[in-house]
Amino acid sequence: MDLLNRFKEYLSKEKLYTPGDKILLAVSGGVDSVIMTHLCKQAGIDCGIAHCNFQLRGAESTRDETFVTALANELALPLYTIRFDTETYATEKRVSIQVAARELRYAWLEETRQQHGYTCLATAHHMQDNVETVLMNFSKGTGIAGLHGILPRQQHLIRPLLFAQKSDILALAAANGYGYVEDSSNITVKYTRNYFRHKVIPVIQETYPAAVPQMAASIDRFREAELLYNEAVQRHKKRLLFQQGDNYRVPVLKLQKAVPQQTLAWEIFKDFGCSPAQLPQVIDLMQSEPGKWVETTSHRIIRDRVWLLITSLEVQEAPLIVIEKETAVVPVKGGTLKLKIRPADGATIPTSPLMACLDMDTLQFPLLMRRWKQGDYFYPLGMRKKKKLSRFFIDQKLSLIQKENIWVLESAKRVVWIIGMRIDDRCKITPNTNHMLVLEWQPI
Repeated sequence: MDLLNRFKEYLSKEKLYTPGDKILLAVSGGVDSVIMTHLCKQAGIDCGIAHCNFQLRGAESTRDETFVTALANELALPLYTIRFDTETYATEKRVSIQVAARELRYAWLEETRQQHGYTCLATAHHMQDNVETVLMNFSKGTGIAGLHGILPRQQHLIRPLLFAQKSDILALAAANGYGYVEDSSNITVKYTRNYFRHKVIPVIQETYPAAVPQMAASIDRFREAELLYNEAVQRHKKRLLFQQGDNYRVPVLKLQKAVPQQTLAWEIFKDFGCSPAQLPQVIDLMQSEPGKWVETTSHRIIRDRVWLLITSLEVQEAPLIVIEKETAVVPVKGGTLKLKIRPADGATIPTSPLMACLDMDTLQFPLLMRRWKQGDYFYPLGMRKKKKLSRFFIDQKLSLIQKENIWVLESAKRVVWIIGMRIDDRCKITPNTNHMLVLEWQPI
């Protein structure tokens, strides 16, 4: 079957094109994107050409832009071009030239697609590109998600040439006399993809000449297997991962009994910044005493009594908030503190731990609201002996995450209220109290 018919069949099979769609083609001028353009034109697809000049190869970059312009004129297709100062962007963003070019390219292509009303954007990745990607992913240890390779469709992005081998593309160009340009950077092996293309795959083909199409067929099976895999993982996640506000919890006992434990642990914790190297440390937490943790790039995973607690790493807040006598409302992370001064005569003392009534004569303004710290102590209501807050929290069976979110109210270097929990006995309302400070904590 000729390449055009196979092209049409692939579009239909993968649902990449519906009559009436407009496709924006990313065309570099290389043989792959040129053949994609000719096939789309011959298939009667309404399409346009987009070309990026990264200005990295001097006269060669200008040559490529000139060639693509001529191609668009020859085929009477709309043309959109742009020139990037790629090196400056890479320096400013502190990324490699390759990353810079990719970011600039896809951002502009998507902007152009939307601006000019194209249904989707097409790139000319082919079968060899896909095999190279999977081999690189396998070498990096990306797990099953890396084995599906380059997907035919990702939202508005399609790859209509994934079915075709490079030899098919070159043969069609030669048979029809289609011109194209060569990118000299594709020859060097200093880039990882080029190394796999020129050094790794040819060695494999010495033993298995049909390695590329056979691996491509396996990639299709990996894609289908991944669907079943993800379905099973989601079922397990429903019984192993629970959200509580901004944090998450994993029951230790259930994860210890889960099969396959390592795979399920990876699927849970990778979403919270856990790397493959850190996964054994996270699994070891299940045998650790409470309070131990592993810190990933974005989260902290903490061993609690019966849970593994997952909390986000966030920028620390200001160490303290100054509260004047006139202050009525103090909004902070986690809630709002409301303050009101009232006469004590005949007042009913609330029993809710979210409210506190303090004798004004025992307070010295300004008050300070801050996070608790090691060494803090107070005299719990009803007791004449001081107690360290750390000990108090242990008695209250607070988790590490709960302790980290505790606010205290301080007056003259004394903790007068562990907000939302207990007041200091030295500030309690007595028959001699004339005015009291009524505090209400409204947690979010």
